[in-house]
This record gives sequence, structure tokens and C-alpha cells, in this order.
Amino acid sequence: MDADERRRKVLETARHTGSVDVGKLAADLDVSRETVRRDLRTLEDHGLVRRTHGGAYPVESAGFETNLAYRTTRNVPQKTRIAAAAASQLADAETVFIDEGYTPLLIAEALPRDRRLTVVTASLTVAGALASVENFTVFLLGGRVRGGTMGAVGEWASRMLSGFVIDLAYVGANGISRKYGLTTPDPAVSTVKGHAVRAARRKVFCGAHTKFGAASFCRFADVGDIDVIITDTALPSAEAQRYAHLGPRVIRA
Repeated sequence: MDADERRRKVLETARHTGSVDVGKLAADLDVSRETVRRDLRTLEDHGLVRRTHGGAYPVESAGFETNLAYRTTRNVPQKTRIAAAAASQLADAETVFIDEGYTPLLIAEALPRDRRLTVVTASLTVAGALASVENFTVFLLGGRVRGGTMGAVGEWASRMLSGFVIDLAYVGANGISRKYGLTTPDPAVSTVKGHAVRAARRKVFCGAHTKFGAASFCRFADVGDIDVIITDTALPSAEAQRYAHLGPRVIRA
């Protein structure tokens, strides 16, 4: 196969399995390790993968996004620590927005149950997890439900959010970079997230280290729009400092 066909195969494998190993790819494709490394560099230059030591993983883009079931299998210990740190940021908030996704679901599960709280969410899974909590009032945004993430998007969701003033928003993203800000592949999702950021007095971004440096199709906020960034300790402290210089407080949990 030619180079373009081989790179398409590498990308397809990365998206199917969640990550690729240089040695295994070289054996499967019957090429040298250096050829695979060049292919991965090219794919990274095009924003399609992020290289790691010995391999790479796919970047979510306009043409590719992981579903909720897949996200429950990746970086779970890190996401659990991030969620606990995020819940500790609640302070005196009485109204919160919780985004769609697996880390936001973990945040919902980590919130204290011994106080009254109004929760606004686009996520059916978050709403289901919190609806029976005695002290919580849950507002589920309406709209088209995305089957992969169980999140509501569209004009109804945006209109509801534009009428709220929210004390604290927990937002996620498919990528966060110092140059491009917070991004997501789907324009409809980007619109909902953007409304949530604008409606909230305080904004907390929560995401594993793999999100950093990645950029997807639609930008919904700049790094400076966020008050607190919570990630895991695999994000180098020097890189955390670079994000902190743009305004947010960065917590590595």
C-alpha cells in the first residue's frame, strides 16, 4: 500500500482501538518502525492523533468522536480524582450546570447530598443519577439527544440556558489548547457549552491530561474564560503553569 493508504489504516486502527503501538503497527503493516513514526508525525501534524512514548492515540475531530461507553473505560482513576477535586470547588454555589460526558457524571456522583442544590444539565445520565436525590432539584435541558453521549443539544437547550444565571458551571471539552481554547467536534454541542459558560458566574473545566494540546472543530470558550482547570498529575507542571498564565487556577489532582 502507498503512504496515504497506510496512514488511513493507521488512523482507522487508532480510532477503533483507542491507541496504537509503533512496534505492533510496524509488524502488522510490514514496514519499519521509523516508517510508522513518520506516519504518526504526519497524522499529528494534521491534528488527527497525539503521539505518546511508543505509540499514539486519536484526537477527536469533526469526523470522529468517542461515545460515552468508550469513555468509561479510559483513564478512570484519573477521572475519578478529577471529579472529587471538582466537587470540592462547589463552595457556596446553589445552582450548578453539569455538562454531558463521563467525567461530568462522576462529578455529579461526587457532589455532597446534605445540602440543597439546583442542577441544570444537558446529560440524560447526569439527570438520571441525581433526580432521586432528596435535596436536589434537577432541570434537564430539552432538545435532540445525541445517542453516543446521551446529551441534549439544539435550540431548545440553548434557549433554556440563555434564561439562567448559574453560580457554577462544570464544563468538559474534547480538546483544550492555549492557542485554540476549548473545543468540541459538533457545532450543536459547542453552542450549548458556550451558553453554559456565558450563563455561569464561575467556570470549572475538568479533563484528563490527554485533552491538553488537542484542538477539535468548534471553539466555545477561551482558556481565559475559565476560572479553574482541574486535570490529573500526568499533565507536566510546566505545562500547567503555561495555562495558569492565561488566567485560570490549575489543579492537578
